[in-house]
Amino acid sequence: MNTPAHLIFGLTAFGKADLPKVTAAALAGAMIPDLSLYLLAGTHLFVLGTDPQVVFVQMYFSGAWQSIFRIDNSLVLWGIGLALAIVARSTWAIALCGAAMLHLGLDFLLHHDDGRAHFWPLSNWVFQSPVSYWDRDHHAGIIGPLEIGLSLACSALLWRRFVGVKMRVLIAILALMEAAPVFVWLFIFARDQTGT
Repeated sequence: MNTPAHLIFGLTAFGKADLPKVTAAALAGAMIPDLSLYLLAGTHLFVLGTDPQVVFVQMYFSGAWQSIFRIDNSLVLWGIGLALAIVARSTWAIALCGAAMLHLGLDFLLHHDDGRAHFWPLSNWVFQSPVSYWDRDHHAGIIGPLEIGLSLACSALLWRRFVGVKMRVLIAILALMEAAPVFVWLFIFARDQTGT
């Protein structure tokens, strides 16, 4: 699932308009499982100038990168964190771990051949979902629009929940980031049909 969608869903499920610390924790929890990928890929793409094919075809699946992904994408570790947060009755920690668990649950269901070992350290097994949010060979033509539609519906709900300018700007940016690919493709197809 696209990172903006994870942030929107995490904020919808765990953000609290009257508790900024909890809202920040929900956003952080929704982002952390993808953070290592952004840091690793970003460093190689924009600092070291590594070819994208090398980054996403070779390095992504390398033992070194997967060993990092096993940690920040572990349902086991985040589950322990969530259990401890519940015992401690810490609303911000519940939001952090809950949003991360939601992220991982959605990723578990929506990655075919690029999933992660979500049950580490108990197992290195990687589930290959029959559906993918991006791979057209595995129903992305259905899943992608559903993801965008649900994200925009949640964004509308968040817009009503959060009345502060900063949060509304953030919500609008996330919604645009999630919907942007649709508008790009519509623009491309419109240009193709007009012959320009």
